[in-house]
Amino acid sequence: MLVYVPQRRTAAASRTWLLLIFLLPWPGLALYAMFGRIYVPRRRLELQERASERIQTVQAQIKSRVGVTPALPEYLAHLPVLAAKLGDFEAFGGNHVELLAGYEGSIDRLLGDIAAARDHVHILTYILGEDATARRIVEALKVAVKRGVSCRLMADAVGSRAGLAALGEELRSAGVEVVKLLPVGIFRHNAARFDLRNHRKIAVIDATVGYVGSQNLVGPDFVPGFPNEELVARLTGPVVAQLQGVLLADRFFETDVNIEDASLFPEMTPGGGTAAQALPSGPGYNRENAEELLVAMLYAARKRVVITTPYFVPSEPFMEAMRSSARRGVDIRLIVSLHANQPFTQYAQRSYYDDLLSAGIRIHLYRPRFLHAKHLTVDDSIAVLGSTNIDIRSFALNAEISLIAYDPAVVAALAAVQERYLAESDELDLANWRTRPASQKVLQNIARLADSLL
Repeated sequence: MLVYVPQRRTAAASRTWLLLIFLLPWPGLALYAMFGRIYVPRRRLELQERASERIQTVQAQIKSRVGVTPALPEYLAHLPVLAAKLGDFEAFGGNHVELLAGYEGSIDRLLGDIAAARDHVHILTYILGEDATARRIVEALKVAVKRGVSCRLMADAVGSRAGLAALGEELRSAGVEVVKLLPVGIFRHNAARFDLRNHRKIAVIDATVGYVGSQNLVGPDFVPGFPNEELVARLTGPVVAQLQGVLLADRFFETDVNIEDASLFPEMTPGGGTAAQALPSGPGYNRENAEELLVAMLYAARKRVVITTPYFVPSEPFMEAMRSSARRGVDIRLIVSLHANQPFTQYAQRSYYDDLLSAGIRIHLYRPRFLHAKHLTVDDSIAVLGSTNIDIRSFALNAEISLIAYDPAVVAALAAVQERYLAESDELDLANWRTRPASQKVLQNIARLADSLL
């Protein structure tokens, strides 16, 4: 294992696994066999390459109509190019981005767009619940099918296990196509590792309206305790075609069937004045797309970076980028929830606070609800939001989606959301933080040893 474990992984991850295997040899080997390697079947890697090639071909054809060079300060101008190289999608102009911060309000907007659909409704989610919120979506899809709309629902096989079991057959009987993403099973063809999940949340209606963000198809209180607070972007304009491409690629990976329908990618008409691009990430890319781009943004920033994430278990390159930026004078803010729905992860998260505070990074603990939103702003120029958490799992294991908007107006709208978070948060003080009980420090540091497993 000394020879095998360190291959193609960080020293920290190697130490974690080797320590576990040396202390508990047989349980450690069993766990390593299940979770130790980011194994993706060769066929999925080949399909990802084919999907990337197709995206690049299509974009070459439409770039003359909607491709733009975002108006950015010179010191940030390289970032859209980097994002395109990492995730295949170039920046498209003519988009409108509307931020939806209310949980029920975003569900209502989605239901309204489903009710107005005339051609198709495509939804991809990590969690499909079995509660009243999920039932509202199901009923809306059933009604849409009755009037001739083609409806497809894609859901992660593990995250949506209960919802698919409760509602899947009902949807299929009504004429809705239901696709399980990344199914698991020892003998299942094309199965991936159990903890490699599709964590994306995307909806596309009639190829003209798109949704992307942190919100699943489940009620806000599906985890007992403090209800979730989310942030979703409703989009119109050419960037919707990029979300459609990601969603249909995920369907293709499971079904091996391509949909040849021109209505899914119609003539792209401007919906607003925002330049934007999608950044899909996941183990199929053989590179940690989201992490690489966010680290580059931290190093490029000159004024202020505000990061909102429910789970903060960062890689060492991300931590170093945060510390370096703060020490050269960039105002770095981290907004996380005071309350946790995963206590062990929160212990690991809190083990980083001392290092961050010592570097001058300000940490704000959001009080009212469990803040499940995931977004970031860079100076006054770039906004990023989607499904990606700032943790090793999102960077390396999950299929994620991020929207990058290059528009001061969108950044200002997102900054207004962040300011509301800050007003309802408690800011940590380094001196007070260091007075926490020794038992908490021990638990936090032990949890941190499992950062590569969380």
